[in-house]
Amino acid sequence: MRVKIFGAGSIGSHLGHAFRSRGEEVTLCDVDPAALERTRTDIYPSRYGAWDDGIRLGSPSETVGESFDCVVVGTPPDTHLPVALAQLAVAPPRVLLIEKPLCPPDMKGCRTLREAAAAAGTVVLVGYNHRLTRNTILAEEWLAEHPIGEVVTLRASVREHWGGIFRAHPWLAGPSESYLGFTERGGGALCEHSHGINIWQHFARAIGQGRIVEVEAMLDWVDEQSGPRYDRIAQLHVRTEEGLVGTIVQDVVTEPAEKRLRMQGQDGFLEWEVNADPEHDAIRTFVLAGGGEASREPAPSETRIPKTRPDDFRPEADHVARLVRGDLCESPISLEQGLETMLVIEAAVRSSRERRAVRIDHAAGAVG
Repeated sequence: MRVKIFGAGSIGSHLGHAFRSRGEEVTLCDVDPAALERTRTDIYPSRYGAWDDGIRLGSPSETVGESFDCVVVGTPPDTHLPVALAQLAVAPPRVLLIEKPLCPPDMKGCRTLREAAAAAGTVVLVGYNHRLTRNTILAEEWLAEHPIGEVVTLRASVREHWGGIFRAHPWLAGPSESYLGFTERGGGALCEHSHGINIWQHFARAIGQGRIVEVEAMLDWVDEQSGPRYDRIAQLHVRTEEGLVGTIVQDVVTEPAEKRLRMQGQDGFLEWEVNADPEHDAIRTFVLAGGGEASREPAPSETRIPKTRPDDFRPEADHVARLVRGDLCESPISLEQGLETMLVIEAAVRSSRERRAVRIDHAAGAVG
């Protein structure tokens, strides 16, 4: 499989390594020669022990017209759609993987992307990789085998101080020096940590509760004069098509990080967690014993899943390979799923601005 990656930053290195671990042919592109050199001499070796000479480095202009099975767009969010559309215009791949979030909150160009991909016959994915990791798969399997009664609520939190991002990108002095400090460009807690929204949607769909159709959001804005403007805390109350009510919290201030989801049913619960400790993800489960007194109820069960940081991305590369081979017809990280997350983001921005609950019209692909 021939893979081209746009963007020689963190995500480019992570996915480049994931594809190379499979033995795939990888070309890593960036418009900035300094970014390519930094990846070759610093980012990649510091994470994976040594640079991989099997990775081809170059500028995007050097690969125009070349054929690739998969193209990854790992550039800043406000460039995702222009880069993706340019690739579809000259050499459509079998699979086009766009890093999350799909685009800035205004969603300009999304319809054009959908139409261009359909015309080219390209499968478009959005990089919400937690939908593919082992803890998610085990949680889905457990839910299929253990009824917990009517699900009363679902809550998700992805709360992580973004100091870790800047430690991994020491050439950036702070949020003002990248898209991260500008929610309108795809930064801030709402967009950067949108794994929270996305995993909430994933599990709501898994239990047949449909899509989010109503959002009421409170965003804590940092608005510096002639500087960054971003939400550092995003708190969302949401409702689905089937009436399930829940909460989603994302922020860039919590340390240590918390990445967790809890599904509360009348007869039990499921908890899903990323990085329960530095070497494990986890799920925790509980089902009430039929007719037993509370004192006799079994204790919740915990399953810890060994993982390393590369394990967050290997399932994504495996998934792409299966799509390229034609082994899969559907994907949990499809463009449609990514667009649903963007609609919630757009609705949250509008709700915060207008101080009201906002409805999502999925048929129209719009909020109002």
